[in-house]
Amino acid sequence: MMNNDNQISNQTKLFGYIGEHAGVSRFSAVLNKKFKENSDDAMMIPMNIREDDLHFTLSNMKKSHVNGAVVSNEYVTQCVDILDSSSGLVQKTGMCDIIFKEGETLRGDVFTTRVLLEKLKDLGVSKIAVIGILAHAKAFALMGCGFHVSYFYDSLEELMEFCNKMDVQNADVNRIAKGMEVDLSGFDAVLNFSDLDNLDMVTHLAHYNLDMKNSKEYSVLKARSHQLQEQYISYDDLIEELTKQAYRLIKG
Repeated sequence: MMNNDNQISNQTKLFGYIGEHAGVSRFSAVLNKKFKENSDDAMMIPMNIREDDLHFTLSNMKKSHVNGAVVSNEYVTQCVDILDSSSGLVQKTGMCDIIFKEGETLRGDVFTTRVLLEKLKDLGVSKIAVIGILAHAKAFALMGCGFHVSYFYDSLEELMEFCNKMDVQNADVNRIAKGMEVDLSGFDAVLNFSDLDNLDMVTHLAHYNLDMKNSKEYSVLKARSHQLQEQYISYDDLIEELTKQAYRLIKG
């Protein structure tokens, strides 16, 4: 069992939480609390890694004592090329947020999207507006069955191509761009997975507005939600749910 002093033995299974500001996040502390509550001889260590050192860190993990890692949001698209194997979701989306070491190889998967989907179900959400075509949007499009989804982006051509690649049937596609006035109040939730530098064109948001940005990442959705006095939910607001899912996968 895990000792009460949080000491690491030769048998302790070590996992990393990799991010530019990993030490600031509550992720490791909350997960370690779960390990202790369940008498698991395991520990997650926050690893503050600069972008320039990410590839080197992951490469060295293959021969380290670390058994795997959770990847903070800012790096989920930058670690895919170092993986030796990956799930179909990683291959289709180009993102990876959890890594397991198998021998001297790394296997990647996606778990945060599942947590997001469960959160939306818990909130009783049905109609969703998805802004953007970045990796999280791809994962949501592939997994978000059961919701009524409308897609928004500044380029309809790129949005149509996105929907075709993600095999979105009868897609409801809409343009959202600077100079327009877009009312999203008819949706239960808005998800922003775009590279737009502001959402000033949105005159009304939904009651729930979510992205997967952590507190150290700038969020245009957070800024617009505050301006329009609507609720914003971030990665950090989902820490309890995220750590529960990560725990299940680690114990898997």
